[in-house]
Amino acid sequence: MGSHEQDGGQVTEDGGTNVSNGAADLVRARNQLLEGGLPRNPRLDAESLRSALVDLFELWLTTKGTELGITRDSGLAVVAVGGLGRKEMLPYSDLDLVLLHDDVDPARVAEVADQLWYPLWDAHIKLDHSVRTVPQALRVASGDLIAALGMLETRHIVGDIELSNLLIGGVRREWRTGIRSRFDELIAQAETRWQRSGAIAHRAEPDLKNGRGGLRDIQLLDALAIAQLTDAMPGLGPDVPGGGLKHAHRRLLDVRTELHRVAGRARDQLRAQDADEIGAALRIGDRFDLARTLSDSARTVSYSVDVGLRTAANALPRRGLARLRRMPVRRPLDEGVVEHAGEVVLARDARPQRDPGLILRVAAASAQTGLPMSATTLNRLSEDAPELREPWPKDALNDLLILLGAGRGAIDAVEALDRTGLWGRLLPEWGAVRDLPPRDALHTWTVDRHLMETVAYASALSTRVARPDLLMLGALLHDIGKGRAGDHSVVGAELATHIGRRLGLWPSDVQTLSAIVRHHLLLPDTATRRDLADPDTVQFVADTLGGDVQLLELLHTLAEADSLATGPGVWGDWKASLIGELVRRCRLVMAGDQLPEPEPIAPELLAKAAAGGVHVDLRSGEGKYIYTVTVIAPDTPGLLSDAAGVLALHALRVLSATVGGEGHSAINTFVVSPKFGDPPEVGLLRQELIRATAGDLDLPALLAKREREATGARPSPYAQARPRVIWSANPTGQLVLELRAEDRIGLLSRLAAAFAECGADVRWAKVVTMGSAVVDAFGLDLVEDTPERRETVEKAILAVVPRPAPKPPEGVGPPGASTGS
Repeated sequence: MGSHEQDGGQVTEDGGTNVSNGAADLVRARNQLLEGGLPRNPRLDAESLRSALVDLFELWLTTKGTELGITRDSGLAVVAVGGLGRKEMLPYSDLDLVLLHDDVDPARVAEVADQLWYPLWDAHIKLDHSVRTVPQALRVASGDLIAALGMLETRHIVGDIELSNLLIGGVRREWRTGIRSRFDELIAQAETRWQRSGAIAHRAEPDLKNGRGGLRDIQLLDALAIAQLTDAMPGLGPDVPGGGLKHAHRRLLDVRTELHRVAGRARDQLRAQDADEIGAALRIGDRFDLARTLSDSARTVSYSVDVGLRTAANALPRRGLARLRRMPVRRPLDEGVVEHAGEVVLARDARPQRDPGLILRVAAASAQTGLPMSATTLNRLSEDAPELREPWPKDALNDLLILLGAGRGAIDAVEALDRTGLWGRLLPEWGAVRDLPPRDALHTWTVDRHLMETVAYASALSTRVARPDLLMLGALLHDIGKGRAGDHSVVGAELATHIGRRLGLWPSDVQTLSAIVRHHLLLPDTATRRDLADPDTVQFVADTLGGDVQLLELLHTLAEADSLATGPGVWGDWKASLIGELVRRCRLVMAGDQLPEPEPIAPELLAKAAAGGVHVDLRSGEGKYIYTVTVIAPDTPGLLSDAAGVLALHALRVLSATVGGEGHSAINTFVVSPKFGDPPEVGLLRQELIRATAGDLDLPALLAKREREATGARPSPYAQARPRVIWSANPTGQLVLELRAEDRIGLLSRLAAAFAECGADVRWAKVVTMGSAVVDAFGLDLVEDTPERRETVEKAILAVVPRPAPKPPEGVGPPGASTGS
């Protein structure tokens, strides 16, 4: 090894350094920058500290390099990678340097390297170093992905700048040309890192560098941008919370800078005991305020990385036969919404400026299909889509319910809306709970994420209740009062009232929604803290709920979803049994459930039915995309199935229906919404109905084809919630079957056909679709009402409704599922 001289530099009053051969002066200068103890050297904020450290290390290296003869025409150059290369030098970051040489005597190179490295080692500065020619460095970058990512950050420090430029240009050129073959490895490496380090937004002690949404992900975006596959800083819309990706990047750097300063050494994991001090140093607040800031920043970075990886994957150059494939087909999903290249995008004729409900249709399509929303589409909606008027149109509320009923797909869809400022536009009250950290260890998630987790669990329980729409809205809003002064249940109930009116709910439904939020803790608190055998306990709950059995049912289901969404172990057999027993006792002292009954028929429809013939009428309903279709025809077997099938065949989604009759005529009224464009002409509907009843249309086959085209999958799509059948008898003795299930294309037609095949005569029906859920009641006449006959009917209708996907074998997940902890 070559010799080295002892240090002898002097530290100046302002914290600078007179650099000589040693590096102890460099350490002293760094320490003074950290302490800020001199009159003209006050304590620097995090960003200024990083900038000063970059200047300090560059000054030392350029001066030292000049002393050693590393000059412009020397054939030697020093380049920095890592933090110094990015100009993000943290107090105790490693110094990553490469000494480049070209046609220089090996002994001379070794001597220069020793005299450059040894002073840094002797000063206990962590050094990651190498000595290479440009071809050697390029070979390393081509064979080692981690090394390649590091060299993408290379920056010239001192010496032969042409030599440095050869390396910088060569690494970036090879990165761009070879990205197609390395892209899968790049993603796999990132996913392994995320599984190992977790998500910053939801970790009590997050890894700021390697965690999901951390600084490594910013570097990943930079690498994709260098490959010319995406922008390093994708736009997130004008209303993005937290200031966007650039601000998130700076916040993460600031916290990590202060973490180094507090710890007195290099550290990536934020410890709980340091959070208050770091929050105060950054003037953010206490540890909860710091956690909220980190959650916001990390989620913005995570969303940006998701967008970047999708954009990059679509931009990868194709080779071989892939280059000859046709352009991706644009598959319609909803009015103004299509699938293209694996993303949900706007149709070419969509007009966001004139269509305020388009945001929710895009999000609902994304949640249902599992396809991400295009960043370009979200940006366009952010810039162009107007505010929804109050109260919301019924179709907008229905799309919100479809979004919330999509299970875990709703979580990603709402996260994308929120990161681009669109969710806050739809629900301004969300700002108080966004990224709000929990105050106790039981809660795994931030409050806003907890609300969406509750929605996802509630969607799987939606068939337990007669009002799945109110269950989903209650799950979304039950903790909306947090982050404000006062009891969050009381505050939240008042907010829920305002939100319910804005959404256009009926006054009675607004009252129920407010009561759900106000009393969402009533059942678990009472069941676990009071004596259930005491009649006063049961009477207290019944009185509090005003004897409302429907509200009791909703709170019971919400209590389970809320507990499951809180964290592991919060919901178990003991808690479930206590709440179940309380609910059972409350039902005994409350009024019974209201049983379904047929709707009265308007006199003018009775008159038309008495006249006979086939009549089809179509009129505009409440809302831009809502229509009422009335079908009057001879009451023949299969008529309901044929009428509903014709509507589904013409992309008319049944939102509600009433089925009745007069004499020998059936009177069926459907409230429908076209999936795309305007409804068909009424004459066409009548002609198709006549063809269907005559047997000239194979409706089952046509509906199956329509469903395949719409879903891109086989018929009978999987559901979130298990369907439920309830048998009862109304006050007149009429046998009633109530079905609670998830919707699918042509469901009512399939159900009616199933009834007909079983010999069950549908005398009347009340069909209601709430988002993606249906609650249908049918008054039936059976040839003989026996348990065996009921079982036959039940099996027939369950065969045509969506059911949950079968669970995979132990240890096996769906394609693409993470198996990490």
